[in-house]
Amino acid sequence: MGLAAAFHALKAGHEVEVLEAAPGPGGMAAHFDLDGLSIERFYHFVCKSDSPTMSLLDELGIGDLMRWRATSMGIFTGGKLHDWGNPIALLKFNEISFISRLRYGLFAFLSVRRDRWDAIETESARSWITRWCGTEVYDRLWKPLFALKFYEYADNVSAAWIWTRIRRIGRSRRSMMQEELGYIEGGSQTLVDALCSSIEQKGGRIRTRCAVQKVLVEGGRVTGVVTSEGLVEADAVVCTVPTPLISAMVPDLPADWRARYESIANMGVCCLVFKLKQSVSPHFWVNVSEPDIAIPGIVEFSNLRPAGGESVVYVPYYMPNHNIKFSWTDRQLLDEAFGYLQRINPKLTREDIVAEHVARLRYAQPVCEPGFAAKIPPVQTPILGLQIADTCFYYPEDRGISESVRLGQEMAEGISVL
Repeated sequence: MGLAAAFHALKAGHEVEVLEAAPGPGGMAAHFDLDGLSIERFYHFVCKSDSPTMSLLDELGIGDLMRWRATSMGIFTGGKLHDWGNPIALLKFNEISFISRLRYGLFAFLSVRRDRWDAIETESARSWITRWCGTEVYDRLWKPLFALKFYEYADNVSAAWIWTRIRRIGRSRRSMMQEELGYIEGGSQTLVDALCSSIEQKGGRIRTRCAVQKVLVEGGRVTGVVTSEGLVEADAVVCTVPTPLISAMVPDLPADWRARYESIANMGVCCLVFKLKQSVSPHFWVNVSEPDIAIPGIVEFSNLRPAGGESVVYVPYYMPNHNIKFSWTDRQLLDEAFGYLQRINPKLTREDIVAEHVARLRYAQPVCEPGFAAKIPPVQTPILGLQIADTCFYYPEDRGISESVRLGQEMAEGISVL
């Protein structure tokens, strides 16, 4: 979002400096080296409805690097891996009653075709799914996923937020039977590099390892920021850090505004990545609904973006950052997660592990409760020249590159200077 805002602000004629606390730009879209493979720390994919992403790729001259591939979904439950995500798979899924399968199919069909979300914005996902599908579907298929992603917030997640996820994936298909997702050749780093190159060619500057400590305000307007490397003067500031950091970073905000940012809960994530000699499953993603498996699912990313004949699997552990597992060592997390992969594919052995990695974020997933739209502060703050947004401002959409690009452009267009 920050890079997209910088790119569009430069196009509008502003002088721009990007300040990034991390060692490299790109945020959650940045890559790392996994035994010779450049790969995202946190997986990303493109859907057919992600028009802001496609437009930006074209504008940067890399639209021809977009790749589309048939993908599939599975679900591991009852000790067995089942196909999932299409009508035939649903009808064959004998872990729930036939009536529940029919209700679930109708629910999914209408959700994909629904265009408005205002009617369900104040309803919980639990209430909405149960109302349409019944308690059997919710308790068996959805409740375990919510419990392992939102913990104490599991029963109070917005129906609108869940609906946008169902619709986005459901509309990215070749046909009713075949899902189709996209990736950028070389991964999201290709887009990050193109943005950075364009920013620098247009005269912008990108400073890494330069954390903003405080936004400076004088006479009701922003005047600059204090960073780990000193003062940076500015007539306008576009701030894209997680909302839990805002109160300390912008102490001159009115108390009621600071309270709004502080009221937004966030989940942390430990995102594990395995490079394996053999695949775990034929699917891009596998939901997990087993009482003794403490992850909601896995993403076998190499079933979307090829990885040179090897398999790349993401295992995300979402949790509040005060959860005891958030302080587990990498080794503890990796050992537990690989045991779960072996449950899904018993043929896996430790000799199949080529490389492994753990990425952590304290603030990775905003918790969007019913009525969340009214909770989000305006992007333009009461401080002239200061705009603030993070991933919760995408609501009801979830985190993703396309929403980052869209909101980054909107914030660039909203820059006001004297």
